[in-house]
Amino acid sequence: MTIPNRITLARIIMIPLMALFYLATFIPYGKIVALVLFIVAALTDFVDGHIARKYNMVSDLGKFLDPIADKLLTTTALILVICDGTVPQPYGAIAAIIILAREFAISAFRQIAATKNFVMAADWWGKIKANLQFFSFGGLMLLSFLYTDTTYSGVGIQVFEIVNWVLLGLAIISGINYLVKNRAVLKSNKDEK
Repeated sequence: MTIPNRITLARIIMIPLMALFYLATFIPYGKIVALVLFIVAALTDFVDGHIARKYNMVSDLGKFLDPIADKLLTTTALILVICDGTVPQPYGAIAAIIILAREFAISAFRQIAATKNFVMAADWWGKIKANLQFFSFGGLMLLSFLYTDTTYSGVGIQVFEIVNWVLLGLAIISGINYLVKNRAVLKSNKDEK
């Protein structure tokens, strides 16, 4: 197994540990430990891809595992901040539905494109979306800690909340852009009729 694939597997292994620390209220500063694990896992997304491309270690396994690891990491973080009420209901459920629908739709688009020998390369919006999700979900995890620590309150938290909502909104917009931009994938070829 190549080094980039090992890094990707390490990211997958960090996800249940992150969830454990986040949910284990009996562990002092567990949410901060979870946030650190989330940040390290998010950074491995950049490291594994960089190493794979730089040293020509791109593999089919890596192409398969990397997006799964990304989706597992961000989905887990989103579920955690929804479950503990950091993202209040019904907004948490709405955000989760939109983000998960985007991920499923993009995965379906990629499968359809693959059957037509068309490669749907990640565009800048997709890369921006990934970064925005990492920052937004990490920020929401930090916000959850700040809510439980009574020394933090007031305008600072309100500004932080607004920034996180803007980041989340931009992530959703990037998904809509991606679907609209690649809608031609759904059109059937004349040869298929």
